[in-house]
Amino acid sequence: MRRALIAIVAGAGLALTACGGGTATATPSPGTPITIGVSVSLTGDFSSDGPALVKGYDLWAEDVNKKGGLLGHPVTMKYVDDLSSTTQVVTNYQNLISSNHVALVFGPYSSLLTKPAATVVDRLGYAFPEPAGGAPSVFALNLHSLFFVQPAAIEDNLVSYTNWLLALPADQRPKTAAYATEDDPFTQPQIDKARKLLEAGGIQTVSYKVYPAETTDFTPLALKVASSNADAVILGTQVPDAIAFVKTFIAQHYNPKTLIETAGPDQGAQYSDKLGANTEGIMVPAGWTSGSQAFNNPTFVAEYIAKYGGTAADISADSAEGYSVGQVVEQAATKAGSIDNQKLIDTLHTGTYQTVQGPMGFDSVGRPQGGVGVFVEQWQNGNAVFVYPAAVAAAQPEYPKHDWQ
Repeated sequence: MRRALIAIVAGAGLALTACGGGTATATPSPGTPITIGVSVSLTGDFSSDGPALVKGYDLWAEDVNKKGGLLGHPVTMKYVDDLSSTTQVVTNYQNLISSNHVALVFGPYSSLLTKPAATVVDRLGYAFPEPAGGAPSVFALNLHSLFFVQPAAIEDNLVSYTNWLLALPADQRPKTAAYATEDDPFTQPQIDKARKLLEAGGIQTVSYKVYPAETTDFTPLALKVASSNADAVILGTQVPDAIAFVKTFIAQHYNPKTLIETAGPDQGAQYSDKLGANTEGIMVPAGWTSGSQAFNNPTFVAEYIAKYGGTAADISADSAEGYSVGQVVEQAATKAGSIDNQKLIDTLHTGTYQTVQGPMGFDSVGRPQGGVGVFVEQWQNGNAVFVYPAAVAAAQPEYPKHDWQ
């Protein structure tokens, strides 16, 4: 459990004006510093992801300030811990907008928190660019102010993986698959779609389990998967359960031909430090990798290492997603010639925006459009690299995966 870390910063006082039934800040005068407010999970279930998101947001803020600020407004980030709570995240955004009078807000981690947060942010008249809330239930809110800054909606995250498996020669293709997933709007839609596609392709389901997101003991769940002896294991995880499943598999000497987890393996050192060489061969759906040549990504990676240390393999995808939110807002503000929230909302619904995750635009409810999609990333020789499809692959997929070390 990480200690709560709340960055308290001084922001410029901005006059408020009515915006429909909500509240919005007046456009600050030229050169006035602005504060961008974010609710982040620094404690609770998502405490592995919140600090990584902060790193991405902070790197973007430093970069934009080097260029003179956002349309000439020096940027300060204000973070408030939401405890990974659906009620606290609502309180945080209400306070950030109505009490702290921040000029803009960026989104939290997870679809679970984004959904209630987006509703209150929309009511208060603010744009809501967000890095990690792409579940179907988020877009079902039909909010014009929300923008999911990833290459694709999350229910499609495992489609590339299923395409790869089903394209294997018949004598190599897995015959059986086991599935386990958190009861979470981020993980379960991915797993259920993958199961449907693989079953249609002739791969038999031998185990399927949905477990509460509040689960803390993952050993019985992992033992159930191991006892199925499935060729393929597809897990709907966050970081803690992603690590716990693998540790149990190692202890049980259960080594499936292929193992993919929805989140965890994309979190850099947070994941690899716990498993060491046993990351080898583990896969994850990913729209970003440190080796990508997407817009400004080499600079982002270099700046991250210079500021936080480590290697490119240590960088969490959460950081890249947070940085991308800033990139999208910066480009929209330039295009609109304003940081007024309503003008940003209108502008973000037009055109394409370049990010370290590649190009993307947004439909009427903030679903990403025109991006490069989500691919298959695999840990090989201590690095996470794209392995499918061939057009983006930096290496061939390792299959079957190596034995545990």
